[in-house]
Amino acid sequence: MAKSRSQLKPAESPVPTPGPDDAALIALLAAGLRLQSSDGLWRVSGNTLPHRVLLREAGGTWNRLDQCWDFTGEDPTTRLAAAIEASPAPAGHNSGEGEAPKPHYHGHRGRVRERVMKAGVEPLADYELLELLLFYSIERIDTKPMAKALLERFGTLGDVFAAEPAQLREFDVDQRTLVHFKAMREVGRRLAERKVKDMPVLTNWQQLIDYCHAALAHEKTEQFRILFLDRKNVLIADEVQQRGTIDHTPVYPREVVKRALALNAAALILVHNHPSGDPKPSRDDIEMTREIKTAAEALGITIHDHLVIGRKGHASFRSLGLL
Repeated sequence: MAKSRSQLKPAESPVPTPGPDDAALIALLAAGLRLQSSDGLWRVSGNTLPHRVLLREAGGTWNRLDQCWDFTGEDPTTRLAAAIEASPAPAGHNSGEGEAPKPHYHGHRGRVRERVMKAGVEPLADYELLELLLFYSIERIDTKPMAKALLERFGTLGDVFAAEPAQLREFDVDQRTLVHFKAMREVGRRLAERKVKDMPVLTNWQQLIDYCHAALAHEKTEQFRILFLDRKNVLIADEVQQRGTIDHTPVYPREVVKRALALNAAALILVHNHPSGDPKPSRDDIEMTREIKTAAEALGITIHDHLVIGRKGHASFRSLGLL
């Protein structure tokens, strides 16, 4: 006997299961990575920083312009997913059944901010201060490893901020962070400058040293600067007279005196840096200073001092008896 329509069971559609490529893509998405392909080029973007070693070992090349990892040749999806699955989970994962695992740094940024609001930034170690600054240019990752790596490589916060872009990109530092570092360095210089502007610099000597250190200590090539002072020893101008190489700057006494006369300066403080870090004056430094002093004094312009700035400190020609 034929069954009625109500007794007929609809054919059950099979539930599709993800294929190998789909599963690999899901694994990448779960790791915070996005993959796009075009004409034999695969680009991986998203939260790439925690996976940068894995991406590099898988044959990727960091694309600084587009801020992504480029792969050429065969589709890297499957091997990237396998590498992510094989890599150890970050320490501190503690997920319950049915819960997505949380990274060990979950909530860390909030705790750091709360700590700063309660106790200020003074108690922070250098790596913690750098980590805090990185919060505002790098999103959703643990910035502590990068902060420690940068300080280990460059030495001090000043050296990190003054590092060349090519050096910083070795640590996958993106353009936003590069701009951030440049801005932080300039902020430091301007704050130090405010303490010596419109004041008699000879009675604010330590502030002057701090300013010169902020302006020059981390430069990678020599700069020769001149501080032009009026008759009350108030700063008229601070100018870079010459830029040189890593260990030499050509200075012309005639040009120094000519600029002093143009600004109606009564006195000068000469300043230059030693990128090697050692502020000890060289024989050429001593001879050049004598030539400038002779040319300046012939026109009634006083040379108060010549400061040599290095990362390890500074040297004063007057204190050393060289003026």
